[in-house]
Amino acid sequence: MKVVLKVEIYDDKIRKKAMKAVSSLSGVESVSVDMKNQKLTLTGDIDPVVIVGKLRKLCVTEILSVGPAQEDEEKKKKKNKEPKKDEKKNPEVKKNDQQENLAHIVKAYEAYHHNQMRQPHYYYTSVEENPNACSIC
Repeated sequence: MKVVLKVEIYDDKIRKKAMKAVSSLSGVESVSVDMKNQKLTLTGDIDPVVIVGKLRKLCVTEILSVGPAQEDEEKKKKKNKEPKKDEKKNPEVKKNDQQENLAHIVKAYEAYHHNQMRQPHYYYTSVEENPNACSIC
C-alpha cells in the first residue's frame, strides 16, 4: 500500500522527528519526504489512520492519497494490457472505486479521531456524599 500525506514541515528537526516516528511503526517499508512540496510518501503494509495519528503530534497532517504501491500497478499493467469491457465503456468506473475507497478511509479516520478528541469529564464530590471527607467549618 502506498500512502501520500501532506505535512507542514518547515525545518530539519521536525523532519527527523517525523521520519523517526513513522519509520518505527510496524509494516513500513520505505519513507520519503519531499520538503519542497511538503509531502510524505510511505509504502508497506500500513494503516493510514495510525500514521496520521502519530504525525499529528508533531505537525499538521492530511491524507492526500491511499492506494496500491507502484510495483503492484506495474505488474498489473504488464499482465493486463487491454482494459476490461466495463472500463472500455466507462473509464470512470476505476476512478469511482478509488474515490469510494479513499472516502471510506477518511470516514474511518474521522470516526476514530472524533472519539479521541472529546472534552475531558470533570466531576466533584461533596462532603455530604462522602462521610470520610474532611471539611473545615
